[in-house]
Amino acid sequence: MADTLPTSLQLEIVTPDRALVHETVEEITTPGKGGCLGILPGHAPLLSELEIGELTYKKSGQTHYLTVGGGFVEVLPDRVIVLTPIAERQEEVDRKRAEAARQRAEDRLGRHDDPNVDFLRARTSLSRAITRIQIFDRK
Repeated sequence: MADTLPTSLQLEIVTPDRALVHETVEEITTPGKGGCLGILPGHAPLLSELEIGELTYKKSGQTHYLTVGGGFVEVLPDRVIVLTPIAERQEEVDRKRAEAARQRAEDRLGRHDDPNVDFLRARTSLSRAITRIQIFDRK
């Protein structure tokens, strides 16, 4: 008797503070270190580092949007586990706060000769803010 492929995925998204998602879904797209990863039931096992970006999943035909702040994803044929330091659902994003964070990061990045500016941290903050704004605007 041949093994049958799974028809759904168990998605778990966990941060140090909370378990954000624990749902059965149809498909997932996540920002992998080497590019966007599209994951369907039956996907080959995979472990990847994540970038800051947008994670989406479909459940009952409806697309759900989240931000992830890097981390790791483990993909199995019937299960996906995302471990990330920061994640937010679309409805949790505060656009005004994200715009203020974007502006602060852009201001820091504009001070090229200031030795007190941590440019890596400013670029990371800018990426997170832009992702939050993009997620919010999908409403």
